[in-house]
Amino acid sequence: MLTIIQRVTQAQVTVNNITVGSINQGIMTLVAIEKDDTEKQAERLLERILNYRIFADEDDKMNLSLRDINGGLLIIPQFTLAANTQSGNRPSFSTAASPEKGLALFNYFSELASQTYPRTEFGQFGADMQVSLTNDGPVTFTLRASV
Repeated sequence: MLTIIQRVTQAQVTVNNITVGSINQGIMTLVAIEKDDTEKQAERLLERILNYRIFADEDDKMNLSLRDINGGLLIIPQFTLAANTQSGNRPSFSTAASPEKGLALFNYFSELASQTYPRTEFGQFGADMQVSLTNDGPVTFTLRASV
């Protein structure tokens, strides 16, 4: 599994002009699921997102995690992150999970996130979503789950 996390002051996702998820200060994460990804990787990725220290402490050092600041978490499925862009002028999605597997693993990840961290909101798998955010910093990182 692959994710881009962004430290935000606010973020929201809409589907058909209806807000389906929104947060104030916290992390907005785009999540891609690849062919060989597992539930164990989903568990590890969530652990990393929740504990990654990207928020400033009293000395203005990145020493605080999402849990430390009790911020919001907005999880958005983004299969295009799994694209192979190494050659040519068009992305290849050969490494992305099938829609069925992607949905099943995204649902598992979402349920786990809801149980683990109640301040979690979600985008909608397979939907045409509009995402808006204010990136704080900007602070953006790419994380991979490996077990």
